[in-house]
Amino acid sequence: MVEWITSPGLVDYEEAVSIMEARAEAIRRGTEGEAIWLLEHPPLYTAGTSADPKDLTDPDRFPVIPTKRGGQYTYHGPGQRVAYVMLDVAARGRDVRRFVHDLEDWIIATLAEFTVIGERREGRVGVWVTRKDKPLTAAGLPPEDKIAALGIRLRKWVSFHGISINVEPELEHFSGIVPCGIAEHGVTSLVDLGLPVTIEDLDVALKKTFPEVMGVPELAAERR
Repeated sequence: MVEWITSPGLVDYEEAVSIMEARAEAIRRGTEGEAIWLLEHPPLYTAGTSADPKDLTDPDRFPVIPTKRGGQYTYHGPGQRVAYVMLDVAARGRDVRRFVHDLEDWIIATLAEFTVIGERREGRVGVWVTRKDKPLTAAGLPPEDKIAALGIRLRKWVSFHGISINVEPELEHFSGIVPCGIAEHGVTSLVDLGLPVTIEDLDVALKKTFPEVMGVPELAAERR
């Protein structure tokens, strides 16, 4: 069973990492079960293990926090739903690539609940949407914007960190970094796409799609 935890308000990033690490260790020891933690952070930039300093274009804008998750620079802030996944990857086959693929599928299935087509792109981290409502690029193709990010860490086969989906963040805040090192594409959100979606709406969709995508037959009671 997977416990769902939802935190109201904004959660300090470094406090969240400390809580995740403790829960991951408890999962490994078998003293606590798996968990999905839904939250929002105050505005900040995080630097993953592959972050290139030149991609931090406005270092004084928000706090910049180094993190040991995979990936490069990303933004977190109000209006973006973060879902931290503390799951036993050993019990799920010890296939890290498959696990990441499943997390991407979870994002894509969740977006589909709002009739948004999320897609993978070779060589680009995250989930993308094609913007048919925008002018064509110089190559004559519709532009593509990133709507969700993914970055995890494993410790003794237990995952932490996770995914983030843009519901209604301040998109201009992404301009202080080159998100995930990709400069030639933009960033979008569900509200930017013209959908009147709330954080609570997204949570319902995340919980609905998680069991069928991640192979979990039963969910534990929620905790707030």
